[in-house]
Amino acid sequence: MTAGELSERLEVSERTVQRDALALAAAGIPIVSVRGPSGGYRLERGYRTKLTGLDAVEAEALFVGPAAELGLGRELAAARLKLLASLPAELRERADRAARLFHLDTRGWFREQDRVPHLSLIAGALWRGSRVDIRYREGAHVVSRRLDPLGLVLKAGVWYLLALRRGEERVYRVSRVVSAKERAEAAVTPTDFDLAAAWGRRSEAFERSMKQVEVTVRVPRNQVRYLRAARVLEEGRRPTVVAHFEGLEHAFHSLLAYGAQAEVLAPAELRERIAAAAAETVALYANIG
Repeated sequence: MTAGELSERLEVSERTVQRDALALAAAGIPIVSVRGPSGGYRLERGYRTKLTGLDAVEAEALFVGPAAELGLGRELAAARLKLLASLPAELRERADRAARLFHLDTRGWFREQDRVPHLSLIAGALWRGSRVDIRYREGAHVVSRRLDPLGLVLKAGVWYLLALRRGEERVYRVSRVVSAKERAEAAVTPTDFDLAAAWGRRSEAFERSMKQVEVTVRVPRNQVRYLRAARVLEEGRRPTVVAHFEGLEHAFHSLLAYGAQAEVLAPAELRERIAAAAAETVALYANIG
């Protein structure tokens, strides 16, 4: 059909037809323009769409939230274009509205962003089922590891790789990978491996291993709800509560931020440390004014 015929049928301008034809071609639809008296726009002979015209990589990208970090940003953009083009007007409006109203931001506040330059390579090897060689930073040392990747997990803005090393399941923080190389041989992985279940077990074990401490503290009533698993011992305008923290260091930094609003009663070690920090602060500002 000519641009004029299409514009009349679709009730749009010829300029819109031309622009949309270019967009469809860019999205992988084999639409071609034929010049001359009998020319116009046509699809290549025998072309049939596969549902929405998505190819394999684009379909994968649709179900991966942080697609850009995994090296799938272009595929995700193309997949969304094709998907939107296939939707009825009502559903297209709903999809556009959802995109305007909801946004996924995996970055954490007040901490340096993890640098993951090797994430895309590792993700590609994982998808293709290949082994990888990595150089990995462990403390002050860099070690070499040959791994069979099992899965990637994004936890609070931090990427982790679950992999087998010599048949034993391990977890590696991707930002500590110094270099990575995909190998030609296939990874050896269990056929019944469940990534979500494996990560759940790892997370639970890690949380159990963290040494929790109980802190008795007096805080304003409106602050009690912000303390983890707080148990009220004594009611009042400034209730006395027992709260849980992931170690004394965590408790120190958390409660120090309350200033004079929080009074630590126990343990004595924490009370003394906060008192010393407060005294140092007073001395630092003593000569001001």
